[in-house]
Amino acid sequence: MLLLLPMDGDNTQESELTGILTATHWATVEVEEGRVVEINFYTDRSEIEGWLDAVIVTNNYEPVMEFIDNQMMVLVAHTQRTVDDIVEAYLFRELHDLSV
Repeated sequence: MLLLLPMDGDNTQESELTGILTATHWATVEVEEGRVVEINFYTDRSEIEGWLDAVIVTNNYEPVMEFIDNQMMVLVAHTQRTVDDIVEAYLFRELHDLSV
């Protein structure tokens, strides 16, 4: 599973999830068999190649139609902001599925 996260920086430990329109960086987090395989940061979302399974957003009011049109799952992290917290919430199915 490859997750896309709009972030406010490119540091795995210090950066936090932010709104789509205010994101300065985009992180891709590859999760396999309950663990993180790889994390990559990009300054421009167009640099990301390949299929993305889901995008994680901060609230229900983010502009997500582009992602839904591209057959991506949209998950909402209402309280989680760090990469570690988001991955943990994803693994325990604590993120709200906006596309349902």
